[in-house]
Amino acid sequence: MSELYLKSGIFMAPFHNHDENPTLSMERDFELLEHLDRLNYHEAWIGEHHSGGFELIACPEMFIAAAAQRTRHIRLGTGVVSLPYHNPFMLADRMVQLDHMTRGRAMFGVGPGALVHDALKIGIDPSDQRQMMEESFDVVVRLMRGETVSKKTDWFDITDAQLQLRPYTRPTMELAVAAARSPSGSVLAGKYGVGMLSIGGTAPAQMERHTANWGLYEETARASGYTPNRRDWRVVGFFHIAETREQARQNMRFGVQAFANYFRDVATFPIIPPDVADPIEWLIETGTACIGTPDDAVAYVERLMQGSGGFGVLCELAQNWADWEQTKRHYELMARFVHPHFQQSRDLLRGSYDYAVGHRADFVGRASAAIQKAIDQHAARQGKKEAAE
Repeated sequence: MSELYLKSGIFMAPFHNHDENPTLSMERDFELLEHLDRLNYHEAWIGEHHSGGFELIACPEMFIAAAAQRTRHIRLGTGVVSLPYHNPFMLADRMVQLDHMTRGRAMFGVGPGALVHDALKIGIDPSDQRQMMEESFDVVVRLMRGETVSKKTDWFDITDAQLQLRPYTRPTMELAVAAARSPSGSVLAGKYGVGMLSIGGTAPAQMERHTANWGLYEETARASGYTPNRRDWRVVGFFHIAETREQARQNMRFGVQAFANYFRDVATFPIIPPDVADPIEWLIETGTACIGTPDDAVAYVERLMQGSGGFGVLCELAQNWADWEQTKRHYELMARFVHPHFQQSRDLLRGSYDYAVGHRADFVGRASAAIQKAIDQHAARQGKKEAAE
């Protein structure tokens, strides 16, 4: 898939340690999106969480509306809205409004909900969440496509519902479904021919699962009458890079342990196992994360692309492993040196430079001859002028 243009993005839960000021943490998230917008990142996905004390944003739509006013180019998606927590008609209506407010920069990512304690707080049995997601998504897609929908389940009753606004983005705003460990997300995305968000890491075993889910997506999409396109596949990976490998490791001492503690103590899905003594070395040794230099990041992404057959967007998991200044520096290094490798944006520059180098002797000779010709012509004119006088 070397011909595939790899777009860049982030997946922002966001993760913030509970020992900081939450107001300032959210402000820093806005500043990060402004920074990424200047660095030509293509998109950012913002999550929905309601408990656990580490992932702060409860309403990604509200956050995106504010972020859209502070950015110019970057596309902003819900990453993801937990469908079982919302009436599908009201949710679709809000997202269409957001599509208009952002002039088409909003994207609609959905999932079943990842934190069990979020679901239990509103009386939802976690074992029902994936079925609820499928029931809701059917309504959302049909509404987005302009249909009038009536559907009754044991948790919502939609009667003759039609959106009063068409999406700003025609025929509809971009939709994507999260897929992690179970096949439900990939099957649902394929059934409706929308994008797929592979979350949960990019270690070899995880990439095997993501690749298998993509295969299931392709099979389901074709059976449903859609043509699968790898440009619609987003993969979320873990990265922190610096000028040297030693500097990258040192930077991570700032916040990686708090991140590991959260997945040990609170989150119901493992990223860093609880018995790991050194999270940094474990992340590197297992291939779960790329911690190193821009060259290391290029090699890591190439492995992901080759092993998976290719995907359309690399989304970095936004985290606070490093302090704020080193975090911003990480994204700058990715944008300057890693992304161009996969976007062919500097290939013609290199070719032009090499051509000039290869023909330099000829060009120098021609330049010298041109200068000498001008000198000779001037001298001839001066000679004629003096002779006439």
